[in-house]
Amino acid sequence: MNEQIRPATTRVFIALAPPDDAKEELAQALRPAYDTYPRMRWNRIEDWHITLAFLGELPVATVPLLCPPLADLASARRPLALELRGGGHFDERVVWSGVDGELEGLQLLAAEVRTVVRACGVPFEDRPLRPHLTLARARRDAPASAVDVAAGLAGFTGRRWRAERLHLVGSNFGRGPGPIRYRDIDAWNFSGI
Repeated sequence: MNEQIRPATTRVFIALAPPDDAKEELAQALRPAYDTYPRMRWNRIEDWHITLAFLGELPVATVPLLCPPLADLASARRPLALELRGGGHFDERVVWSGVDGELEGLQLLAAEVRTVVRACGVPFEDRPLRPHLTLARARRDAPASAVDVAAGLAGFTGRRWRAERLHLVGSNFGRGPGPIRYRDIDAWNFSGI
């Protein structure tokens, strides 16, 4: 009998996701870089997100405890108007696009999300929020490519869009070969006024 063993933990974060047309607009701006730097490890467009709180590896049984308070939080919040703007890099290896718009509201939302996580008894490293979408990682032997791609995004300004859903996301990071994949564990509409 071939029974699949389920992992005892899962890697989790809470995020916002731009709508498909906003992501496609950025992907269009990146097309020349895709061709010029094919050896970069490009994140899949469907996985682009703005992380509000990275929780790391959690016991699988802990994850459902987060859902009711995150659902309550989302139901009390209104959507945020955001846009993708510019680009940069971390450590000359990780390329990102910046986020602009209602940044004060975004900071407040992240603080509220982190308060909910702490109230659920989930420990995590509480880093300052630097709103961005991670786009790609340069290979260790070609870090200049990340710097070049980031420079190419300097003038990019995407259209304004509404962040309308809060996502609790799991990843397969470290669970075998192949690219990292993300999946919604759950998501909730912002329905406040």
